[in-house]
Amino acid sequence: MQRYAMITAPQMRAARALLGIDQRQLADRAGLSLPTIQRMEASDGVIRGTVDSLMKLVDALHAAGIDLIGEGAASPAGGRGVRLRT
Repeated sequence: MQRYAMITAPQMRAARALLGIDQRQLADRAGLSLPTIQRMEASDGVIRGTVDSLMKLVDALHAAGIDLIGEGAASPAGGRGVRLRT
């Protein structure tokens, strides 16, 4: 499971774009407040937050079909990113 994956603000925005959802919809899916999602997306680098909030976010993205690609993970182009599972 993806529970403990780190996620960056650019990954979060890219995941939302792949899903075609806005910040409010992501907040609803993750059970978080809109200001929390906005704060996370405004982060530099790896998103900071409580463990509970981060787990909710990553679990919601995973449930929606998003795979987070961490630094050093297998990826033809390397680097961080997101992948939409088929």
